[in-house]
This record gives sequence, C-alpha cells and structure tokens, in this order.
Amino acid sequence: MKIALGSDHGGYQLKETIKAFLDELGMEYKDFGTDCEESVDYPDFALKVAEAVAGGQYDRGILICGTGIGIGIAANKVLGIRAALCHDVFSAKASREHNDANILSLGQRVIGPGLALEIVKAWLSTGFAGGRHQRRVDKIKAIEEKYSK
Repeated sequence: MKIALGSDHGGYQLKETIKAFLDELGMEYKDFGTDCEESVDYPDFALKVAEAVAGGQYDRGILICGTGIGIGIAANKVLGIRAALCHDVFSAKASREHNDANILSLGQRVIGPGLALEIVKAWLSTGFAGGRHQRRVDKIKAIEEKYSK
C-alpha cells in the first residue's frame, strides 16, 4: 500500500511522527509537505494529497492540520475523495469498513501522538466491508457526479 502524506504547519510535528511509524511498518509513502512549522495554507497540501489519491498514484492519504477539520474539508472537494476526520480508533475503523475512506484527517492539537499512531494503525489495517455499505458509497459517488457538472 502506498500512502500520500501532507500537513500544514499545525500538523507538521505529528506528520513527522507518523512518517517514523510508517518507516517502522515498512510502508511506502511520499511526504507532500509542508517541511517546517512556518505558517502555510492547508488547502495547498490537501489538494496535493487528494489529487495523488484520486489519480491512483497512491492508495490512501493521511492529512494533518491543527484540528484536522480544514484540511479534510479541502480534500473532500476533490472528486473521488472520501476524507474522514478521526480522533478515536472506533471512528477510524468505521470510516474504512463503512465509508471506504481513502484519506484520514487528523488534528495535531486535538490528539496526542500515541493515540494518533493507534488511529493510523487501525485505519491502515481495516478493509472496506462492502455489502450494504457499497450501496451507500455508490450513493455518495452519485451525489458527487451530480454536482461535478
């Protein structure tokens, strides 16, 4: 599995922690920035990661900002992206099983690094359940298509 990573300044430190964790797991990833804690605009990094995932170059993405809210909202503007803001393990698993979320959004100022790594591990290891959930994801895609014109 190939992972696209991105953050703004408010998520930079947690992104670096997640990179070290992915290294330990032997997972392939690309860091789309930012590369420091100097103030930047989160939509720029959300777009890079979302386009890489939507375009199929990466299987999934992880985005981090201060709250996880803004960066996830921006990513969800890209067709084909289902970014889920998760601050607990249960939601991370459900976002994959029920929603086939392809981007995980996290808030560095909301959760600590220990919980964040538990969430990332659960999110990466959980598959999509399909079945009745596929019907619902298909309806999300239909909404997207309706408003993309």
